[in-house]
Amino acid sequence: MDLKAKIRVIEGFPKEGISFKDVTTLLSDGEAYRQAIETCLDLFEGIEFDVVVGPEARGFLIGAPLAVLARKGFVPVRKPGKLPSETIKHEYALEYGTDVLEMHLDAIKPGDRVLIADDLLATGGTAKAVCELIEKLGGTVVGLAFLMELDFLDGRKVLDGYKVFSAINYES
Repeated sequence: MDLKAKIRVIEGFPKEGISFKDVTTLLSDGEAYRQAIETCLDLFEGIEFDVVVGPEARGFLIGAPLAVLARKGFVPVRKPGKLPSETIKHEYALEYGTDVLEMHLDAIKPGDRVLIADDLLATGGTAKAVCELIEKLGGTVVGLAFLMELDFLDGRKVLDGYKVFSAINYES
């Protein structure tokens, strides 16, 4: 199945000049969604990991089913104030300003081998922030799995030194 064909492209959204990749059309097709998750997991064949981490919110849509399929736990990374227990925070730079991500302080144990899963690799800022959170807790990022990657934004450069895998690539 051609997963790329299952993703709707909307030109000019959210503003002129953007070619938005709408993953909801893939998610609404049960067979395509299943194949997408299996493909993301297959990218890590032979790589051992203990837990899957996914950033809010679309990372939950890829990471949680991937964790279930791999029979591993899932750890959500959230925006501030959304997690009920003690958290660790990481502030990171955006193009115009900053953002903050949080995860439970006890979510990653020292020595845990962690797979990060998300729907999209664009500039890499969010993924790098998640890597730094995991490492602050003593975990090791064994790789990052993305459903889609916008190659032209060079997000891999920000993630230099990490294993990065994408199921679908867009060159423009």
